Amino acid sequence: MGDHVKNLAAGTHTRGKRPSGQIRYKTALKNVIYDVLKARPGWIEAKDDAEWDFYWCEVSWIVTYFDQCYFEEHVKLCHFRNHYELTRKNLMVRNLKRQRKIVERNFGKLAAAEWDFFPTTFELPSEYHIFVEEFKRCPGAIWILKPINKSQGKGIMLFKKLRDIASYSKPDVPAKDDSKEQREKEYETVVVSRYIADPYLISGKKFDIRIYVLVTSYCPLKIWLYRSGFARFSSTHYSLDTIGDSFVHLTNVAIQKTAPDYDPEKGCKWGLQELRNYFVARHGDASAATLFQHIDLILLHSLQSVQKTMINDKHCFELYGFDIMIDQALKPWLIEVNASPSLTASSPADHSLKFGLLTDMLDIIDMEGRLVGDEIRVGGFDLMWNDGPIHSHLTRLQQALPQYATNTFLGCYDDRETQREELHRSISMGKVSARAKK
Repeated sequence: MGDHVKNLAAGTHTRGKRPSGQIRYKTALKNVIYDVLKARPGWIEAKDDAEWDFYWCEVSWIVTYFDQCYFEEHVKLCHFRNHYELTRKNLMVRNLKRQRKIVERNFGKLAAAEWDFFPTTFELPSEYHIFVEEFKRCPGAIWILKPINKSQGKGIMLFKKLRDIASYSKPDVPAKDDSKEQREKEYETVVVSRYIADPYLISGKKFDIRIYVLVTSYCPLKIWLYRSGFARFSSTHYSLDTIGDSFVHLTNVAIQKTAPDYDPEKGCKWGLQELRNYFVARHGDASAATLFQHIDLILLHSLQSVQKTMINDKHCFELYGFDIMIDQALKPWLIEVNASPSLTASSPADHSLKFGLLTDMLDIIDMEGRLVGDEIRVGGFDLMWNDGPIHSHLTRLQQALPQYATNTFLGCYDDRETQREELHRSISMGKVSARAKK
């Protein structure tokens, strides 16, 4: 640890004011985010322990150092202090279950039904005996086990028999001489969920959807939804006869790119616009619109479930990667939420998507101080919630977009470059007008 960070940890260092016209950035990653930061006009890289204004840090840095630091007003970091309330699999389910109970108590079962968008899930080993009761009530069901702190498909397994997860059935009463640390090491925490055995298939293959959501504040809650994203496909035709085959059941790119028939040129992704067009062609515009509106609700309710739990801080923002699956009844399901969605490009098209995503994100974070503050669209991002729903000003005739009550256009036409040009032009004209009035 360098002297700069030691000083921060000791609480003796404050972030200095940035030089006029320059924004000093630091990044722990050298993928697409690094490309975007390098290309941004007026931004310079802070080397080693030099002062910085913007830090794209790893979640481990936030946990270790955030509470020990003092930041100047303008400084920005890419995670909230307790981001894990939504992005750790067991905590996400706890928060969703708690919020669903609150909604049912206050508004009734019909309102609570809107929160039935995540599979039946249990945390092991702490809820093992409760899980066994549910397991016995559902003979023949398939379950999926996931470690709470791993990603890219690591440690995931499907099972139909209790003996397959016997190692997660800890004793009811731990030994008196076992420390808490010893018990945690001995019993890895995992979640087991009812497997979605009837996923919607395209060409016989399973897929899930990656959606990008930017939260700039939890108090008040302010949510931006990115229009583009992608569907990740398995490389092998779906079948329940081979529940041990990762290439059939897991859509993670890290898994699929090791498949024998994986084609790196074609990859295993569809753009979100392509996927939406497919649903419109197969099921009609109304059904597709309803499906995507239900996805909007999943995104909103998930964030609302942690709104009061999250430690809000004006220095923090979060770019989430939501993973959604759709079943054969066109019902969307929340699979998980990622605090560090992969920013490594798997193809030129993937690089273009993520480069635009991160560029537009930085426009919203607005380190340069260019925005007015009442924007409801910036590049490919639409403001969907700002302490309440944002209503769209567009009509169905404009850009051939479906007419929604709210300002969300997930999977719709994304003319982000044109929008950015118009936004920057209006900002420039506004500044000229302001100077003329002076």
